[in-house]
Amino acid sequence: MRRSLLTAVAAFFLFATPAAAAAAAEPPSAIPSDLTATEVSFRGDGGLTLHGTVLSPASAKPARPGIVLVHGAGTATPRTKLMGEAVAFARQGLSVLIYDKRSEGYSLFHRSYSQLAGDALGGVAALRSQPGVDPAKVGLWGLSEGGWVAPIATSRSKDVAFVVLVGANSQQPLRQQTWAVAAGLRKAGVSGSLVDRAELNLYRTLADGDMFPEPYYDPAPTIAAVRQPVLGIWGVHDLLTPPQESPPGFAEALEKSGNRNYTFRFFPDADHAAHLTPDGGVTRLPELAPGYAELVGSWVHDVTAGRPPLAQTSGPAPVQESPTVPVDPPAWWESAPTQLAALVLLIVAFAAYPVIALVRRLRGGSRAPVSRAARFLSAAGLTVVLGSFAYLFYLVMTGGKLAAPGPVLAGRPLIWLTLQALTVASVAATVLSALAWRRARGSLPRGERGRLGLLVVGGLVLIPWGLYWGLLLP
Repeated sequence: MRRSLLTAVAAFFLFATPAAAAAAAEPPSAIPSDLTATEVSFRGDGGLTLHGTVLSPASAKPARPGIVLVHGAGTATPRTKLMGEAVAFARQGLSVLIYDKRSEGYSLFHRSYSQLAGDALGGVAALRSQPGVDPAKVGLWGLSEGGWVAPIATSRSKDVAFVVLVGANSQQPLRQQTWAVAAGLRKAGVSGSLVDRAELNLYRTLADGDMFPEPYYDPAPTIAAVRQPVLGIWGVHDLLTPPQESPPGFAEALEKSGNRNYTFRFFPDADHAAHLTPDGGVTRLPELAPGYAELVGSWVHDVTAGRPPLAQTSGPAPVQESPTVPVDPPAWWESAPTQLAALVLLIVAFAAYPVIALVRRLRGGSRAPVSRAARFLSAAGLTVVLGSFAYLFYLVMTGGKLAAPGPVLAGRPLIWLTLQALTVASVAATVLSALAWRRARGSLPRGERGRLGLLVVGGLVLIPWGLYWGLLLP
């Protein structure tokens, strides 16, 4: 019940968020002439049939290594999304499986890394059975979200010979996501309560309302369970995964379990996916970072030939403007049900005042307002409540490295400044309305006393609510 109510509220504020397109079951086109393509189907987790393509060099050597590419976040992502990486790796002498990501059981509000790991292992089994592929030399490559998925699959099966991680995160998903959106806002020049309080609290509420999948998943125990060689790759300008904090987390977990067969490499002028970026990670170019594909090819050939690396880290220092912060589960008074109840109360309190007046007017029984401040409180309060959540959800849906908060003045978006000013004015209007209600309550009909009293209650609730969401903070 709680989840359905919260989902309805989110859908209201997200307006017309487009649904992800269904995964294309058709094979990719325009395969380069120096490669061959083989269409495959295999069973993923729960028996779901998945479709993919295996790319290999046209003059492929026998007993060659293979690698299965695991997508980042996104519903029903088609295999063509990773065609650039697949072509580049195949040209390094590997057989590469790319497949259409599942849509069944995966959505904006729900997903299972364990289930996705089962899909990846289905891909490993399919690639191990391909002619010319040495079944003992097949590994996994995971991008972004795949950086959580691939280690789960690797820790489960000895059939996985190695794992390559790109833009992977060693922290909880909720901590990573709040950092990414906050970093995007700071990159746009935003500071203050919107970044430090409102954005963080919104994500905590979403997680508490089961609207953020796998929020508190701890990858450290799974990373520690990986015994196979690990290649970790990060772009210096990663704006979605904290590039200064994630690699040490991987190293700590691997070292704790005694696995020192890892190589970490940072690539200059590269973004979250190790693609070239001309503007510090905001724009992703189609080209891979120079040397990235060659590193993957040579590293895979080495580890599958029995020459695993030994705790190597190289490349320029990554850029991370701000640290991540812990994101703890909310207390009862700031939980999703409490926030939903407060939201409903505020909307009812502020909307009831003009609705009742309209009904009276239609019935021919209108009366002069007790206080003009009450009219203002009704309009401003409703604007603050609906406007702030609509704006916050907009920032969440368009956040991260492409944050677009609108015009910014003194570190605050003009929209947020306007909402803050209206909140302060609403508090003043609450005081004036309460005084007017007290002076006139003896001469007012019961219905009018109730209407004005409900409005004042809404104004009083707005004060702690505005403090919690940063509307009454600098």
